[in-house]
Amino acid sequence: MQPEQIISSNSNPQLRNPATNRSSNQSLPSDVTSPRPLSLHFLDISYRVKLTKNPTAGGRLNTILSSPNTPSSQERSILDGITGTAAAGELLAVLGPSGSGKSTFLTILAGRNIPSSGSILANGRKATRSIFRRIGFVPQDDVLYPHLTVIETLTYCAMLRLPADRVRDSVEGVMGELGLKGCAETIVKGISGGERKRVAIGHEMLVNPSAVVVDEPTSGLDSTAAGRIVETLAGMARKGRAVVASIHQPASRVYNMFDSVMLMAEGRCVYHGRGRDAVDYFASIGFVSEIFVNPADFMLDLANGVSRVDNHADTADKARIKQSLISSYNKVLAPKVKASVNSSIAASMASAESLRIGSERSGEKEAKDFTRTSWLKQFSILIRRSLKERRHETFNSLRVFQVIAAAFLAGSMWWHSSIRNVQDRLGLLFFISIFWGVFASFNAVFTFPQERVIVNKERASGMYSLSSYFMARMAGDLPMELILPTIFVLIIYWMASLRPELGAFLLTMAVILGYVLVAQGLGLAIGAVIMNAKQASTIITITMLAFLLTGGFYVQKVPICMKWLKYTSFTFYCFRLLIGVQYRGDEISFYQGLSHNHERISSREAEVEGQVSIMVSILALIMMFVGYRILAYAALRRIKI
Repeated sequence: MQPEQIISSNSNPQLRNPATNRSSNQSLPSDVTSPRPLSLHFLDISYRVKLTKNPTAGGRLNTILSSPNTPSSQERSILDGITGTAAAGELLAVLGPSGSGKSTFLTILAGRNIPSSGSILANGRKATRSIFRRIGFVPQDDVLYPHLTVIETLTYCAMLRLPADRVRDSVEGVMGELGLKGCAETIVKGISGGERKRVAIGHEMLVNPSAVVVDEPTSGLDSTAAGRIVETLAGMARKGRAVVASIHQPASRVYNMFDSVMLMAEGRCVYHGRGRDAVDYFASIGFVSEIFVNPADFMLDLANGVSRVDNHADTADKARIKQSLISSYNKVLAPKVKASVNSSIAASMASAESLRIGSERSGEKEAKDFTRTSWLKQFSILIRRSLKERRHETFNSLRVFQVIAAAFLAGSMWWHSSIRNVQDRLGLLFFISIFWGVFASFNAVFTFPQERVIVNKERASGMYSLSSYFMARMAGDLPMELILPTIFVLIIYWMASLRPELGAFLLTMAVILGYVLVAQGLGLAIGAVIMNAKQASTIITITMLAFLLTGGFYVQKVPICMKWLKYTSFTFYCFRLLIGVQYRGDEISFYQGLSHNHERISSREAEVEGQVSIMVSILALIMMFVGYRILAYAALRRIKI
């Protein structure tokens, strides 16, 4: 199933009409309208993180060298004893100020994080990996490829997660349900914030999840767009799904769409119950809302320690209000919530055996759906998606201009250079080595740090394996990364009048293209090991500087203690091969005899050529090509998702 095939099916103007997008459920495929019911129970969820006292590099070194009995960190509680239920067919809104632990709680509920203590139950039974795969998770930041169209984004996702016969119906059904058919052929980068959020939700809806967890879907949207998003979530809940969403500052009409509300403050729960009962509960414990105030605003003020009675409370008063809320919840609501959760769990466990077995079988079926896509099919789909997305990056007008401008500038500087001018020729060959070593490695070093978030999200959803992603990325780089070097060599080779034989031209082209792939491999490896774009760019700068200085052109008499560095430099081997292509046999000695700089040229050539043969240089580059990529893959394997 190709994205273009589904695009052609959207050519009907009626399908593009936004009004048609809100059609009845009867027009949607059964995959979208009949999710398997799943109620989530969370029991005493706590989450703690270790705070390192010495965050600097020197501090980390001191920590490593210190005694193991010396405490180097302390724990901070992010969540503390969160208990409740997200029932099937209901929208549970999680409210709270920034830093209250909402995002951490949602990642745990969706199975993307592991709590320090507590457990997640699904239909009264411990949630397993197959169950978590039935829970769609939409993070706060929209993790999407910006240069794919909406329909391409959803289609590639469906191809990776669903059997081929379900792709078309699932994509069209989700686009119809979320009102996305009007922007089907627009790239993600060009759609509105609300549409982008709906695409992110649709990304998870394709597998017809039994529950959906969404982290702040309305952040950055105006009230109208936010209302539409929440209305979409409420509609998903009405079809039998458990929907949990953290909502930032909801309007009153948005608040009225919530079935249940959970209010958090400093990692503790201060309210959990029906949304319409929240104001009455807080009035019963001494916090009375003003007339005509938005219940959400009132509750968020309380969670921040601000009472409407006194808007100018100091820090001590805020702490007192928060403590009062927590204490009242523990005394009044917590026992009721736990009793309700226990009764819900008991009801699920005591339900008909067919429902329990059906739940197990549905989980097994979902697991099969996720694993049905073979490795080869994953590779094929990922490489097609990579080529579509990366063509905008690789052939960026600024990058193309940079390469062509450098080629013409260098061609002008070495215009019709003579083979007799050995020193000038060696300078040109080393310039080519410098340019493509730096250019390729610097572009590659940002690859994995930039793609880490989206790859981790997709792998956590079971879309593909790391090996299929990595191999597709490597294979997709071949045509993308080699086109610009080819253009560069075509320009500069004939402008500089390098050796005119076709064989010499093809060998030069092969050396440069192979060298680019090796330099790219170094960038990929450093980026994968460090996974921080700024730090990785610093390391690649230092590494390339060392390689260039030991490349055999600037310094001929390298100190003995530094000599080993040249044998780790792919610039050194590339320079050696380029010299071997342009000067064969005793040609260089002959032209050196005609040069006034005979000693200096002879010394440089002997330093580069005399220590390694052409075959050794080729083998060294091949080993680096493979070795850097193995290192990059091993570094990616260690990253937890």
